[in-house]
Amino acid sequence: MRDEYDAGSTGPRLAAWLEELGLADQLAAAGLPTFERDLGGAVVWRDPGTGAALTPDQVADLDRVLHQDGDEPAHAVPLALVQLRRQARVRAALLASPWHTYASLADVRGGSENAARFAVHKAAERHALLVVAHDGGTLVPAFQLTDAGELRDELAPVLEPLLAARMDPWKVWAWLTQPAGLLGGLVPHEAARDPEEAAIVRHAAVRLAEVARA
Repeated sequence: MRDEYDAGSTGPRLAAWLEELGLADQLAAAGLPTFERDLGGAVVWRDPGTGAALTPDQVADLDRVLHQDGDEPAHAVPLALVQLRRQARVRAALLASPWHTYASLADVRGGSENAARFAVHKAAERHALLVVAHDGGTLVPAFQLTDAGELRDELAPVLEPLLAARMDPWKVWAWLTQPAGLLGGLVPHEAARDPEEAAIVRHAAVRLAEVARA
């Protein structure tokens, strides 16, 4: 097997290229073959389904796939992996911001965990609360809540069109908490607090929802 991945072969070159771009960690998330290095530094690419080592022809096919974006294959960047990397960074930033589980929300509301779970599910069904699935659990981003753990009144008409359009909850969370181009760089959930900006935020949410539906 080592002969198939000598220093001049496609396998090591492809691995080094992806490492240089910082995209190696996104291969598995994209459902693509991944690679490993043995103690001697040799690169072995493995099939995502079977774990079997790829043949040189299979590595060459993967190389062509990853270089297919752009007019100059030699200088192409695998855009799908770049997008996955950005998505991973955005999610990490969102997860670093305050959010609630059913238990922590129950503490804020002064009720039981079961009551909080039921209330969250009912509000989500009405498109009146943003909930995000993560690692088999449910997160309730805290930015949308008052100190008492209830939805901020000014965000109800902003959330409703986005959630009704079945927009990805992670994208809703990101759009509401980061500077938005549709708002000239304002952060939507912060701008919604200002009565003079609230109507503009609602309009931007409706436009974004329309794009999501399309």
